[in-house]
Amino acid sequence: MSPDFVPIFQHEYRALRPRAPLPPISIRFRRFTSLNTTIRLREGSIHVSLSDLLEGAPESVLHAIAHILLAKLYKKPIDPTHSVRYKRFASSAAVTRQTELIRYARGTKRISGPEGRFFHLDEVFDSLNLRFFGGLLGRPNLTWSEHHAKRSLGHYDAAHNTIVVSKVFDRPSSPRYALEYLLYHEMLHLKHPVKMRGLRRCVHSREFKAEEALFPQLPEALAFIRRL
Repeated sequence: MSPDFVPIFQHEYRALRPRAPLPPISIRFRRFTSLNTTIRLREGSIHVSLSDLLEGAPESVLHAIAHILLAKLYKKPIDPTHSVRYKRFASSAAVTRQTELIRYARGTKRISGPEGRFFHLDEVFDSLNLRFFGGLLGRPNLTWSEHHAKRSLGHYDAAHNTIVVSKVFDRPSSPRYALEYLLYHEMLHLKHPVKMRGLRRCVHSREFKAEEALFPQLPEALAFIRRL
């Protein structure tokens, strides 16, 4: 419970619902691994859970968070000023770095290892590294996913410096070029980290897309992935 934050939520509640009676509001800080926030209405009371990363946030940002959460709870329009203020805070270099450190310290990454039944990710990575990066790209942790995921075929986790590839590729019917393309795509994330352009995260920059287009069997690889 944080009594200092309750008046902020009460203020934003009155601004959004001036004629409605003020309900009891409880706020708890939790050791989330990111800037997670939740809000629920139970038996007439509002229950808010905030990441403890927000405890030191400026008061204006806390007002923005309270407004956004309450507006979503009661299906009200979100004030663009509050939205921009929160996005600027969340995308700032200091907060982004702190979030990554917290994710690394608190988060867990299940790693089954790079050796599959039919493909070895270390071998595929080293081959791509020589072909496209002159062997200069540092090898991160490489691992197959725990399950045959089809929604998330691969991703690079910067906090844990890990590339995860779905086990759906580790079978004899999977063409090597499809696996190579997927891993190449994630390797490009190593070379071209996420950048901020104003308030927007640029995940696939112009340079990223230009290098991705150099993959010789790109159309065939994308066609195979679409079939998955």
